[in-house]
Amino acid sequence: MSGTQFSIGSDCTLVVIGPSGQIDLTYVTGFESRQLTAQVRVDRLDGVQMGAELPKGWEGSFDLERGTADVDNFIAGIEAAYYAHGAMPTSTVYQYIAEVDGSVSTFQYSDVVFRLANAGSWRGDAPVRQRLEFFASFRTRV
Repeated sequence: MSGTQFSIGSDCTLVVIGPSGQIDLTYVTGFESRQLTAQVRVDRLDGVQMGAELPKGWEGSFDLERGTADVDNFIAGIEAAYYAHGAMPTSTVYQYIAEVDGSVSTFQYSDVVFRLANAGSWRGDAPVRQRLEFFASFRTRV
């Protein structure tokens, strides 16, 4: 349950289920997602404007501090599967949000594909920051 009257980052828990099972993301420091749409606009002859936003999936990213090789191994496995079989295996992401009223909202991102946008910079005593980006065909409330 959230300790405030509004949502904060620690109210969110994320679980990634890859083609071979759950992926340990170790230290997630940020998550964002956004809906993609195709805009449709109609300019009627009578001057009335009409519009629609057609759903075109979801995209987003995970910011991570590297704690294990799990993310690197996950991406390497997807890449290997592509080169071996010509298919891109998909994953599922679950987002659990502790709401201020004590309830929990659960969202499922389906048919998810990933890319390791940043595998990390290795420098002295600095943490290795990674960025995992994704595209999902659907986001549904569970």
